[in-house]
Amino acid sequence: MAHSKDSVDYPDFAHPVAQAVENDEAAFGILLCGTANGVAITANKHQGVRAALCWGEEIAKLVRQHNDANIICIPARFVREGDAEKMVALFMTTEFEGGRHATRVNKIACG
Repeated sequence: MAHSKDSVDYPDFAHPVAQAVENDEAAFGILLCGTANGVAITANKHQGVRAALCWGEEIAKLVRQHNDANIICIPARFVREGDAEKMVALFMTTEFEGGRHATRVNKIACG
């Protein structure tokens, strides 16, 4: 967690969160940064991680239902704190639908 407004390198924060999910030390991860693109790109380098950029409640729900996302990436410059909290709650309580979505998710991993 960053404790000041000083510039930090987002991979220094995204990799530990992604590693915790990758190693089954955590069921979900939560990453916030300005646009959330950098943390999403970084986290998605890890096997078994499906990090999703979310800026609204419906998207937070759909990425769980359809993509079995396990890390939510929130663009803090564009999402209010209360809205982020709602998105995280939805993300963590929404179940993956499986079915045709499982077929697609199973095609994501490389190698």
